[in-house]
Amino acid sequence: MTTPHHDAVPTGLSRRSVLAAAGLTAAGVAFQGSLGASSAAAAAAPAIFYSPHQDDEAIGMAGSILEHKAAGRPVYLVLVSKGENGGIAQHLNENPCFLGDKCSAPGHHQLGWQETWPTPEVVSARTSEFTQSAKAIGVDKVINFKLSDNAYGTDSEYDTFVKQIMGKVRTLAQQYPGASHKFTAGWLDTTDPTQPVNATHKACSDAAYWLVKNGELTDVRFNHIYTYEAFSRDQRNRGADHVLNIPSSHMAKKRAAILAYNTWDPSRNLYTTGYHSVPRMLEEAYSDPREFVFVLPSNYRAGRGH
Repeated sequence: MTTPHHDAVPTGLSRRSVLAAAGLTAAGVAFQGSLGASSAAAAAAPAIFYSPHQDDEAIGMAGSILEHKAAGRPVYLVLVSKGENGGIAQHLNENPCFLGDKCSAPGHHQLGWQETWPTPEVVSARTSEFTQSAKAIGVDKVINFKLSDNAYGTDSEYDTFVKQIMGKVRTLAQQYPGASHKFTAGWLDTTDPTQPVNATHKACSDAAYWLVKNGELTDVRFNHIYTYEAFSRDQRNRGADHVLNIPSSHMAKKRAAILAYNTWDPSRNLYTTGYHSVPRMLEEAYSDPREFVFVLPSNYRAGRGH
């Protein structure tokens, strides 16, 4: 395709009917403002989506978010980690760009961004793209956990990171009783199924696993993000508990969210960091009007690398 850029359900009920029933108190309420929930919508228990990094929500959650909003549910979008990533800084510092003629910022490289932790310019720019994506989708509230992404540190740091996520999610579950919680399928999220999974994504699904096991969360689902890179189009629905076919009106908004990650506009702190991180994944998600939703498998194993 042309590179896009700007310069648990009860038995017997369909997923949509469950969503609609849960959102009856907010039915017919129009979205008001870019990120602020209306008072009527706030009366319904929200659907809370947790994006491990800036871009995961646009790649594999936007359609699900829009489905919940269409059913009358307020939707809150959480950014879990700061997304410190020296590789993105390196890509935006180097010239010529590794993307070749697909680069939407030709001649604008050599930014001089810090490539070592905590990569402040990368974090700032990625979060600006995340905010732009959230506006395109039309979520009711954005929440930023602002957690340092320690999933790739020592085993102890990984365990601490999982516990930090648990604590933050626990607070939201207590603040919004009856909310549903949507994570990424971290045990599946890898570009190569024979290689280790993305540790940050796995930490998020581990946090959900322990909260479910403790009885603190009950309504939990997981969207598979890396399916858009790990599998060909005709293989992506393997094993999914639900395949969401995104209607064209929702797909237009999802594509706008994806384009937020390939927009070069320094005046708005937009530097195409997402596209310089996961270009293929963004392109494949842009062209495939489906999302893939899972429940926790019975043989789920907590811990990094499983």
